[in-house]
Amino acid sequence: MSVALPLRILRSMALVPGLLCAATMALPAQQPAASMGSIHGRVINPAGTPQKDGTVSLSVDGGVTLSYSFPVSESGDYSGEAPQGEYTVVYRAPNTPEGKIVDFITGVQIINGQDTVQDVDMTRQEFISRLSPGQQLQLQALREANAAAASDSKRDVASIDADLKIADLDFKAAENARLAAVQNRQTSSSAEGVDEMTEEIEEAKLAEIETLMTKDAAAVPTEPIVWIALARAETGLENYLDAEDNFKKALELAQKEEPVRPEVVGAAEAGLGEIYARTLRVDEANAAFDAATKADPQNAARYLRNQAIFFFDAGNFSAQVDAADTALKADPDQAILYYVKAAGLAMDARINPDSGKLVLPAGCADAFRKYLQLDPNGAHAAEASSILARAGEDMSTASSAVSPGPATPVGSSATTATIHDATSQ
Repeated sequence: MSVALPLRILRSMALVPGLLCAATMALPAQQPAASMGSIHGRVINPAGTPQKDGTVSLSVDGGVTLSYSFPVSESGDYSGEAPQGEYTVVYRAPNTPEGKIVDFITGVQIINGQDTVQDVDMTRQEFISRLSPGQQLQLQALREANAAAASDSKRDVASIDADLKIADLDFKAAENARLAAVQNRQTSSSAEGVDEMTEEIEEAKLAEIETLMTKDAAAVPTEPIVWIALARAETGLENYLDAEDNFKKALELAQKEEPVRPEVVGAAEAGLGEIYARTLRVDEANAAFDAATKADPQNAARYLRNQAIFFFDAGNFSAQVDAADTALKADPDQAILYYVKAAGLAMDARINPDSGKLVLPAGCADAFRKYLQLDPNGAHAAEASSILARAGEDMSTASSAVSPGPATPVGSSATTATIHDATSQ
């Protein structure tokens, strides 16, 4: 779990959004010096665990210019050298937006020939005090949940389940990030826009899941559900290579179980399908989603719906139309699928030079009408109505030619309900 601030703070840690301080990135300008001092330390995230990756930098002007930068290792450690002087130590995550930082510590002295130890510990009161009271309560809840789980060196079924429940809450929070951003924007004096806040919240939640599941996967490497949750978080963070590897690992483990849990196999296959769809590997995506529906037919409609939406997100218009048609055969009452189909077909629309009206491809107007029929107040209703009006089409009646075949995928690659259902079996 992480604290609900504006969102895009950390790509690889569960952090509290909204604590970004302005900074102007500068390329490290390593100055030659006869004598240097050294500095080392560890970056600790607000949950109290080492924060992997990112950069620790030294600044002589309070964080405006980052003069010396040192990479943060997988274990959260950093080290480097710089000339003698007083610096501000700055931490930036791998995908912290340019001009922003995550945390900073002022007044750090480096002395020639000596080693300075300086951790960037985001559990310290100075960091916590920057949060709102509500955010501090959420962080406290996260700490209590982590404390209730077993230690890193001894993870049992109960502690893994506790982490999965935290992941469940974080996945839901990531899905509702825009609503949280709108609420934060209304009550905050921040200059950040809703889109930026949304992105920060999503990444903070997904990064928290990644941290928890990385720990649990190391402790219990034979549990496919943990690998699925980790891969889902990595997918949301667009770390597709690691996500693909971990979905494959989960699938291999799930297929060896006795008895096999269909929903776990289906979730792993669908997760791979999402990776392939988002990286424009259409044939592999179709094969993976087909495998998911065969392994777990009870959830076939959800897998197929998500397949169409992932192609839509990727801007693969032809693939999204085909996938929407297939998904509608499984569930012809899914309004969003008619929109996905219509939006894909509309990419081939043209303007009649004589009438000036929009000419829609066959089936496009019917799909837009069906969407409006099923969800007249939906998120895309105004767009659908506008396109039909520009084409001079009747908006009230869909013809019998409708083929049964952005949107939010149901539970992404695997719903959190599936995770907990599988865990309890």
